[in-house]
Amino acid sequence: MNENYYCIIMAGGMGRRFWPYSRKQLPKQFLDFFGTGETLLRTTFDRCKGMIKPENIYISTFIDYKDLVKNIIPEIDEKQIILEEERRNTAPSLAYASHVIQKTNPDATIVVVPSDQLILNIDKFRSSILKGLDFASTSRKLINIGIKPTRPETGYGYIQIDEDEREGDFCKVKTFIEKPALEFAEVFVNSNEFYWNSGIFIWHVVTIMNAFHENMTEVCPKLECDAPDFSACPNISIDYSIMEKADNVYVQLCDFGWADIGTWQSLYEASPKDINKNVILNSNSLLYECNENIILMPKNKLVVAEGLKGYLIAEHDNVLLICKKDDQNTIRRFVNDVEMKFGEDFV
Repeated sequence: MNENYYCIIMAGGMGRRFWPYSRKQLPKQFLDFFGTGETLLRTTFDRCKGMIKPENIYISTFIDYKDLVKNIIPEIDEKQIILEEERRNTAPSLAYASHVIQKTNPDATIVVVPSDQLILNIDKFRSSILKGLDFASTSRKLINIGIKPTRPETGYGYIQIDEDEREGDFCKVKTFIEKPALEFAEVFVNSNEFYWNSGIFIWHVVTIMNAFHENMTEVCPKLECDAPDFSACPNISIDYSIMEKADNVYVQLCDFGWADIGTWQSLYEASPKDINKNVILNSNSLLYECNENIILMPKNKLVVAEGLKGYLIAEHDNVLLICKKDDQNTIRRFVNDVEMKFGEDFV
């Protein structure tokens, strides 16, 4: 394995769109969604250590989750856990993590992967990432992994490619488009010019640090130190702060069986279904005339339902949620309302 290849696993989110299964003290990256016996974080780490030396894999997470990370991945050194003292989205956390790696190895080329994604073809994933690492190590490009879309998905971001500026599987980005309406998503899929934005990034550490210095000048002094001040940083994603502004952003065109497990709907799309298109995750159930639902219940509970179509039934700890599965904004509103009325005991 190349000594200069590094990985940052992003594992600091609260996973509110997966409420009530994902909770503030135990968010989705620390849960076993698919009944495999492994958490999403552990699965991501094992996937990455097949191409990156384990000692070169760093976990970026919120300070409250340090012990969870250590328990799930006991073999990593504590210095590989990069802590955010306040949540400020992905741009500040990646700026600090990149700074930490640059101090360790100024020749590092880094792949950034979220901890909540499903990859079906592991071998193809690893070969694609290694190709991207090789390209980024010499080209000084910022690479965004793009996935060939299989359906007009409205829950993903899209990247339009510029075929006139192409180097093999790498195309210059023409534009980014966030979560389009269905009619636009259908046009994008049919055009063959658009790829799903996977949220996986590859870059040489010098390239990304230069991009931070060019586009987030005021933030760098607060993070390029041993005691970063996250509270003084803006709450902004790496997409908005860097990738949509920089002029050296390329898409690597990939197809390795990818799904972003970011919402109940995306989990539904990625999961096996019964004859009536219901997704039943590790749950006891009796369903009558029910179609296109997703059910996740405790192992000692039984759910009996009749006449439901397109619903989510999820129970965890002290909360039972029954609602339409497709509207993720509604779940955000539920969480906010619960927190305002009942405090954090149910969040």
